[in-house]
Amino acid sequence: MLARERLRSDPDELKELLATRGVDAGVVDSWTNLDLDRRTLVGRIEEMKAQRNEASRSIGQLKSRGEDASGEIAAVGDLKSEISKLDERLAEVDADLASVEFGLPNVPHESAPRGDDESANRVEKVVGEPRTFDFEVQAHWDLGPQLGILDFERAAKISGARFTAYFGLGARLERALINFMLDLHTGEHGYTEVLPPNIVNAASLTGTGQLPKFEEDLFKLTPSGYYLIPTAEVPVTNLHSGETFSEEDLPRRYAAFTPCYRAEAGSYGKDVRGLIRQHQFNKVELVHLATPETSYDELELLTGHAETVLERLDLPYRRVALATGDMSFSAAKTYDLEVWLPGQNAYREISSCSNCTDFQARRASIRYRPAGGGKPRLLHTLNGSGLAVGRTLVAVLENYQQADGSVAVPEPLRPFMGVDRITAAP
Repeated sequence: MLARERLRSDPDELKELLATRGVDAGVVDSWTNLDLDRRTLVGRIEEMKAQRNEASRSIGQLKSRGEDASGEIAAVGDLKSEISKLDERLAEVDADLASVEFGLPNVPHESAPRGDDESANRVEKVVGEPRTFDFEVQAHWDLGPQLGILDFERAAKISGARFTAYFGLGARLERALINFMLDLHTGEHGYTEVLPPNIVNAASLTGTGQLPKFEEDLFKLTPSGYYLIPTAEVPVTNLHSGETFSEEDLPRRYAAFTPCYRAEAGSYGKDVRGLIRQHQFNKVELVHLATPETSYDELELLTGHAETVLERLDLPYRRVALATGDMSFSAAKTYDLEVWLPGQNAYREISSCSNCTDFQARRASIRYRPAGGGKPRLLHTLNGSGLAVGRTLVAVLENYQQADGSVAVPEPLRPFMGVDRITAAP
């Protein structure tokens, strides 16, 4: 959520910045008009309350002298009725203001590429060379079933499209990747591991920006009103909603493994094969809480930690700075990590690392008290996949496939797997 002070102080600058994110200037104008209405109403209500209080004092004085106060009593009644009507109107304006505010995305950082869509994204670096094969490579949706480790048809039978069942060494590989990532981030990168709930309330999703704008992308549990989490960013960030840190306690860095659930509304016909776009998938998420002065250094650090997973697994990848029109709603700057998938002859997103500045902290009321004193300030929140587990499994299968149809297990995963090669079950 954007600060009202900023919306008031420089609406023209905000119009220009938000236009790069597809927001029409009329939306900011609408907010400005509503804010003016609100301030006018508040002023009128305060004025009438002062009149009511003065009239009430007059009534007391008249009664103490034994004089008739009926006229003043009638006037107080009229004032109370008018104040009640104005309060109702104020509640309507507040609701309209909130509707506009909750629909405005974060303001992009000056270093984010300007552009309407992914065509304006900027490749920051490329790491590793795509492997060359002397045989016809296979995509994971063919390789996995042939090895007997992925079954899309049986998953569809019990759940529907965009679900997958893992068997044998496929299930073990998924588990190995989760353990490898968590051990790396907690043991070497210094993260605190968190195992949060997978079900959250609407307030938590509002705090991180999924609600109210993106409800169609969520799985809602009726009639309870709870939701399945789309990412661990939601519960982990909101663990500290309504709290105030000491500056000395920052930064906080958390690593969390969770299943994630996404309705993928509007994505039908896109990535329908395989594991790339599932309704349920596993992910190791990294969340940082930092001061405004350090948050962009934290973004580089967080992104580097996610890259380490790819580098240890020797998977070719590239870092891409997302254009303003391609960033997520809450982000001010985002790096996507895209891994090379030889079976698809393309780089595909495997992690998205974002600095959300104070956008989520304002919605979730997360602050810190500066070391030098002064009133509490909003901190900055950051998040990124470290990594999406299913997509990492896809990258391993496709990059490490062998001519005989087997898949070599990357060296760092062998202690977790207990084997060095995945072969078809007899």
